[in-house]
Amino acid sequence: MATVNIYLTFNGNCEEAFLFYQSVFDKAFTYIGRFKDMPQNDECEVNPEDADKIMHVCLPISTETMLMGSDTNEFSGAVTAGTNFAVSINTDSKEEAETLFEKLSVGGKVTMGLQKTFWGAWFGQFTDKFGIQWMVNFDEEPS
Repeated sequence: MATVNIYLTFNGNCEEAFLFYQSVFDKAFTYIGRFKDMPQNDECEVNPEDADKIMHVCLPISTETMLMGSDTNEFSGAVTAGTNFAVSINTDSKEEAETLFEKLSVGGKVTMGLQKTFWGAWFGQFTDKFGIQWMVNFDEEPS
């Protein structure tokens, strides 16, 4: 069964916001990574101004709920209040990810097709036909 979480996007103050959320919920981050930690290639070179910004952070709120976030970078552009979040679905199988991605994105705009990522997951993003941003993720077992 898929789990649903909220993914927040910030214009450079993700770390500040998540340190605040961490103090409120009194939980430890399960992951925090910066754009400089991404594998570099010709198609995706990190701008030095973005290097120390947060690429991805996870803060467990309960056993069922995770608050996740990142900063924007030169590729994603700035966000505004009201459009700085997405619904993130983590599935139990690649097939479930494919099905949900396909069905939810009908009539919408795919911004990143469901694909294998450098962090070892199948991941994709889109905005549905109602203007809601979605992320679909399936974490494969490490081999």
